[in-house]
Amino acid sequence: MKQFILLVLVLAVCVAIIILGNEKKPDSNELMVPASNSSTTVGAASGTGTDVSYEAIQSYAKEYEIKPIDAKIDRVWMAIPGYNGLTVDIEKSYQKMLDANNFNTDHLVFKEVPPKIHLKDLPPSPIYKGNPEKPMAALLINVAWGEEHIPAMLKTLKDSQVMATFFFDGSWVKRNPDIITMISLEGHEIGNHAYSHPDLANRSRAETIGELEKTNEVIEAALGVKPKWFAPPSGSYNQVTIDAAHELNMKTILWTVDTVDWKKPDTAEMVARVVSGVENGSMILMHPTKPTAEGLAAIIEGIKKKEIQLGTVGDLLSEKRADKHE
Repeated sequence: MKQFILLVLVLAVCVAIIILGNEKKPDSNELMVPASNSSTTVGAASGTGTDVSYEAIQSYAKEYEIKPIDAKIDRVWMAIPGYNGLTVDIEKSYQKMLDANNFNTDHLVFKEVPPKIHLKDLPPSPIYKGNPEKPMAALLINVAWGEEHIPAMLKTLKDSQVMATFFFDGSWVKRNPDIITMISLEGHEIGNHAYSHPDLANRSRAETIGELEKTNEVIEAALGVKPKWFAPPSGSYNQVTIDAAHELNMKTILWTVDTVDWKKPDTAEMVARVVSGVENGSMILMHPTKPTAEGLAAIIEGIKKKEIQLGTVGDLLSEKRADKHE
């Protein structure tokens, strides 16, 4: 009898072992969420061998962090805008990895960090270029004549999906309200180029303000838009000019690269010279001329091949990053 009871007990133990052995073992990639966020893990990392945790993401965040750059006055290029930095959004990155059940740096979510000093914090100064860390350039098109070439240039810009900044002579706007309206409807940015193409370096404060205000008035009458940017005719200015524009809440815009298209250069030579001179932050000056109308598509293509985006002056001088992050 005792032997029979012993045999039953042995059999019972064996059955229990078999049942326990067949129970589902925890998968190494199974989501585990303890109470504390700081120790939460999401299985094995993809290609890293590290479990997902706040600590792991914070470690990678340090590696990916880019410090913001303050706006400054450069002794050569004058006012240079700031540029946002970049940091990992720990909370959103963590949640995205939880959702994917996978640690993968492709799931890192970034957010921009603004600089402490902005363009508006600098004393009134001319602006010749954008921040050299921003892979973007801008086309500046000064218009006081040459309206016959504008339709071809607009078509090229549209076909290339590029927005430019047009600076208008006020007297030209008075004569051509329909053309400026067409340019604005295409989505291009509108700037002030004074009223009568004066040499502002030799004009008083009152005369300069009069030129700029009169141009703003005709642009506002045509479009309902008040320009934020001012380009002095022929690039002629002094501190009185800069201060006058500042009083009217406009920044003074010059250029980094000049097509010199008003001299009617050979189109191919002009294109090669311009493209070779463009780099991060460049502002390219042009006018509605035959060489520019013929060479604009090649200029745009050449700049894009350098992996430099094209945007308006407002886009370029913005602190927003040009690279794409979630």
